[in-house]
Amino acid sequence: MNSSTETPTFRIERRPLELRFRWTTLTAREWVTPDYVRVRLTGDDLVGFASLGADDHIRVFFPDGETSTVEELRAAPSREYTPLAWDADEGWLDLEFAVHGDQGVGAPWAAHAPLGSPAGVGGPRGSAVMAGRPDAWFLAGDETAVPAMRRFVGLMDADAVGRILIEVAGPDRELPLQNLPAGVSVSFVHRGDGPSGTALAATLEGIGADERPDGAVFGFVAAEQAIVKSGRALLRERWALPAEQIVVKGYWKRGEAEYHAPH
Repeated sequence: MNSSTETPTFRIERRPLELRFRWTTLTAREWVTPDYVRVRLTGDDLVGFASLGADDHIRVFFPDGETSTVEELRAAPSREYTPLAWDADEGWLDLEFAVHGDQGVGAPWAAHAPLGSPAGVGGPRGSAVMAGRPDAWFLAGDETAVPAMRRFVGLMDADAVGRILIEVAGPDRELPLQNLPAGVSVSFVHRGDGPSGTALAATLEGIGADERPDGAVFGFVAAEQAIVKSGRALLRERWALPAEQIVVKGYWKRGEAEYHAPH
């Protein structure tokens, strides 16, 4: 096992972006699984949209009906999401949502809002950009982290090696990742009826120091906020990865609708 004190092959750089507020319209909806949906927002304001980091966050505003001013739109309920894909020339943006009945604000809107419904998009206000590439990747999260994991996969070279863990409810809720390098494995952790994040936390707690990949490893763990303890214990303590080479955060917090991940 290589020491974490070796010169890293990558670094994460903070880059500011101009904070803009954009008017958009819901124009398409695709169900990936029975409780996971991808939507497309379009609008002239999305021309020039940029998201430089795989773990970026934007704030999406969900008005109840038509709005005529920016102030009205910005007063609407809002939540933060990771941009999945976009076309800065054509002016569209794709987002994904984990849907759990009528819980929350954004997910019910993504599931049921009529096509043509308005939405506002603010940000991202800055990006954490990966310069260079790690010797190995370790990604773990629940459904809310899948858009970020899809984007990290998009950064991987063809000869990349790594391991990805995704917690979902069961086999019929598994979310495929496309264009995976042959050296990167994906395992699904099924939580059944248990609380979100608990099965993933148990899996992380079962990974030992001897399972650390060689070289400079990038570690990413994101799920319900309680995952932070297990993620840090693995990446910082047992694997001794430098803090600047990992991202561990709670994307949401059980019982707190207004919680948002630290940037």
